[in-house]
Amino acid sequence: MDKKRMRGNAMLMLTAFIWGTSFVSQALGMESIEPFTFNCIRNIIAGLFLIPCIKFLEKLSHEEKKVMTKDEKKYLLKGGIVCGIFLFAGSTLQQFGILYTSVGKAGFITALYVIIVPILGLFMKRKVSAKIWGCMVFAVVGLYLLCINETFTINIGDLLVLGCAFAFALHIIVIDKYSPNTDGVKMSCVQFFVCGILSILPSIMFESLTFSDLIKGIGPLLYSAILSSGVAFTLQIVAQKDTDPVIASLILCLESVFAALAGWVVLKQILSTKELLGCCLMFAAIVISQLPDKKKAV
Repeated sequence: MDKKRMRGNAMLMLTAFIWGTSFVSQALGMESIEPFTFNCIRNIIAGLFLIPCIKFLEKLSHEEKKVMTKDEKKYLLKGGIVCGIFLFAGSTLQQFGILYTSVGKAGFITALYVIIVPILGLFMKRKVSAKIWGCMVFAVVGLYLLCINETFTINIGDLLVLGCAFAFALHIIVIDKYSPNTDGVKMSCVQFFVCGILSILPSIMFESLTFSDLIKGIGPLLYSAILSSGVAFTLQIVAQKDTDPVIASLILCLESVFAALAGWVVLKQILSTKELLGCCLMFAAIVISQLPDKKKAV
């Protein structure tokens, strides 16, 4: 495996870790701030956070400053807008789906993008090796053991979260299309502003926010905005320049494992034998997927 791919996969692992450990902050923030308002403020803060980061990274670069052409600017905006739309769709469907289903089931169904990404890739004539398909089966079984503790029935919340899984799968595929040919950090910045702007109208129409509610939720909101959005989603876009979208989806679904482990370590929530087995299966799937294929003898 080349160094660029190893670095990309390591960044995706860090992304999954941040997302997994940020579930607590999102839950706490939603106690005082409603879904559309939370997403609106969170994404706009994330976009604002990246502006000075972009300037700082430009100063660190030893390369001669390159002025983007009109076509490059259009490509960057197009990629950011499309990513922002799918980010808005995924986060909105997930948030409302959680209102009608358990967090465990929501986590399992959301992470089904690990299977949806390669299936959608088949329609784009992308081949997936038998080894990777096997790893995906391992990952889904592991997710089930980790997340599902009740009888599995389907309700409206589950269907909304399934829609969210499709949205996030398309988000991964769109990133794979645009990120190799543009500035990943700038594209991430655009997607946050697009997602935040799309959340403004429904937040005004259907929700209300008082100053006291904002103060109560400001800590978790800032954590979600800066780390979960600003840092993690940007890492995802930058990392996917150097790795396959199917492998990316496998690594990113580890957020469920990190969420469970964070609850175990920080909140002292006991993991059952079944849940630990699920974690092990998922880690095994990731490790096996990264092993080099045996070269055929000539």
